[in-house]
Amino acid sequence: MRDQANNIHLKTAFAPAAAVTDNTAQVSAILDVLGYGSATLAFVTGTLSDADATFTVLLEESNDSGMSGAAAVADKDMIGTEALAGFTFADDGEVRKLGYIGSKRYIRATITPSGNTGNLFLAGMWVLGKPSSVPTANPPQ
Repeated sequence: MRDQANNIHLKTAFAPAAAVTDNTAQVSAILDVLGYGSATLAFVTGTLSDADATFTVLLEESNDSGMSGAAAVADKDMIGTEALAGFTFADDGEVRKLGYIGSKRYIRATITPSGNTGNLFLAGMWVLGKPSSVPTANPPQ
C-alpha cells in the first residue's frame, strides 16, 4: 500500500442536512482549487422515496470567489460526465463522482431535482489531489 492520506485534501461539498422534499436545487460549497492539481466531486445518495424523481448535476467554474460570471464546465474539462453523475429515485445509497481538469480557480456543483415530492438525502465532498505542498493538513478542514 502507498500513502494517499497525505496527498489529498477533503472539503465539504454538500453537508448532510434534512431531506429535500421538493425540486429545490442543492448547491455545493464553492471550492478553491489553488495549490492543487486535481479536484473531484464525490457524493452519496440516501434513500430516495419518490417513485419518479430524477436528479441532474451541473458543474460550474469561475475565477471569482463568489462565482460571478460562472459558466458551465466544458465536457473536455471533466473526468466523467454530468449525465453519469446524475441519478434517479432507484439509486438509493449510491455513490457518484465527477472530476475537474479545467483552468479556473473556483468550482461549484448544483444538483437539481425534477418530480421530487419524496425525500432526497445527500452528502458530498470535494477531493483535492496533487497538492503543491505535502503533507496536507490533518484534520483537513
